[in-house]
Amino acid sequence: MLSVLAEHPGLGVTELAEAIGVDQPRASRLVQDAMDAGLLTRKPDPRDGRRSVVELSAAGRDHLERAVRERRESVESGLAGFSADDTRVFADLLERFVAALADRESP
Repeated sequence: MLSVLAEHPGLGVTELAEAIGVDQPRASRLVQDAMDAGLLTRKPDPRDGRRSVVELSAAGRDHLERAVRERRESVESGLAGFSADDTRVFADLLERFVAALADRESP
């Protein structure tokens, strides 16, 4: 959710729900939990004052950057013993795996 909001700031809860693949009530709970943790802020939608939009707070951006950095370090650590050829093969297989998952999830 945080990475989606980093790429698309100012989404409404309904748009966020679609982007992360959950229903609107679940997205509302996730947003509220993240707001309670200080990771998100909510403000009026500049296009429609009846709605609100959600954005990352400074703490949310810091949290996301830290998570991405830690994930990258974990992958790099896991690949440390791989040769360049092994790394290419692994990357190819991982791309195929992700594509297969995406194909299964498409209507």
